[in-house]
Amino acid sequence: MHTFAMGAADADAAVRAFAGRIQRIVLLSSGDVYRAYGRFTGLEPGPIEPGLLSEESPLRSVHFPYRSQAASPDSLQYWYEKILAEQAVMQGDIPWTVLRLPKVYGRGNNANLATVYAYRNHPSWRWTHGYVENVADAVVLAATSPAAANRVYNVGEADTPTVAERLPWMPVSAVQSSNEKFNFEQDIAYDTSRVRNELGYCEVIPEREAMLRTLEVMS
Repeated sequence: MHTFAMGAADADAAVRAFAGRIQRIVLLSSGDVYRAYGRFTGLEPGPIEPGLLSEESPLRSVHFPYRSQAASPDSLQYWYEKILAEQAVMQGDIPWTVLRLPKVYGRGNNANLATVYAYRNHPSWRWTHGYVENVADAVVLAATSPAAANRVYNVGEADTPTVAERLPWMPVSAVQSSNEKFNFEQDIAYDTSRVRNELGYCEVIPEREAMLRTLEVMS
C-alpha cells in the first residue's frame, strides 16, 4: 500500500522497487484529480460540471494544481500531482488499486471540521467528507479484496449533504468563514456506489455520528 505517493516519481519508484515482490499495489489518491476540482479552483477553464463525480468522470487536463503556491521547485506543492501518480501505477507491471479519497477528517486531521464551518457562506455547496476510521476500513477492503484488482474507487459518504444541510445538527463553531475565491457553484461530491457494490463497503461509524464525535474531542 502506498500512502504517500504525491507524484509520478514517488509512484514510479514504488512500482520499480516492488515489481515481482508483491501481488498488488494500493495507491491512495484524491478527488482533486477530477476536472470538476479544477473548475472549482479556477485552474481548469470551462463550464460547471453538474451531478456526482464517478470514477469515470473526466480528469483535469491542467496538471500540478498547487504549483502556484510553491515556495520553490523543491516544495511538495510544486511537484504534487495525483493524476501522474495514478498513471505510474496503472502503467506498471504490478496489479493495482486506486482509491480516490474524500476530505478526510478526524482527531488530528481536520478535527475542527473547518471544511464545513468555513464555507457557511456557501450553503448550497457540497464536498464529500470521510471519517478517518471509515476511510481506513475502505483501504483494508481494497487491499484484501481480489475484486479490487485494477479498479478505481471513490471513497466517502453515501450521500453528500450541502453545507446548509449539515450545519443545523452541528454545534456552533468559532471557525471563521473562508474568503477563498473558488467557484462554489461547482460541487465536489462523489458517487461512491462502486466501492459499496463491489467491495461491500459501508461506514463503520455513520458520518453524522463521526462528525459529532470528532467535534466533542475538540471541545
